[in-house]
Amino acid sequence: MGEGFRAQTSYYATDPTAIRLSVSAVVWSDGQGSTLLLMQRSDNGAWGLPGGYVELGESVATAAAREVLEETGVQIELGRLVGVYSDPAAQVIAYPDGRRVHAVNLCFEARPIGTANATTPDEALATGYFATAALPAPLVPIHAIRIRDALAGDPAARIR
Repeated sequence: MGEGFRAQTSYYATDPTAIRLSVSAVVWSDGQGSTLLLMQRSDNGAWGLPGGYVELGESVATAAAREVLEETGVQIELGRLVGVYSDPAAQVIAYPDGRRVHAVNLCFEARPIGTANATTPDEALATGYFATAALPAPLVPIHAIRIRDALAGDPAARIR
């Protein structure tokens, strides 16, 4: 990647050294699935869904709302569970410090209910709402699957 990016995070790693529970959110601007909130990650320049790891003593609902607010400044109300993503072939993330984390992710749909200041603005180079037919590139590969599942609109959560 070009200038301005921290050490790069990469996807589709192997041989995990840890497992962590993570959350992400597909935040629809209008609640109808036409435009969604994305952030451009500062660690590799790719665009993706806001989200992150669940902290000790925290519910997944609280973690999802916290992560979206921290990274984008958008306050959300959670909706349905889009899916549970745990396939190690797609969910092992390699960090610059050598960790290879098998991230088990719960992805939710959400709608914005307010705005505030992002509290970890260093994690995102940019944020914005994008039409699903014109998503920016590059897109975090493991997030593309979650976005497709959310767009499918199945009432039951996907298990991948």
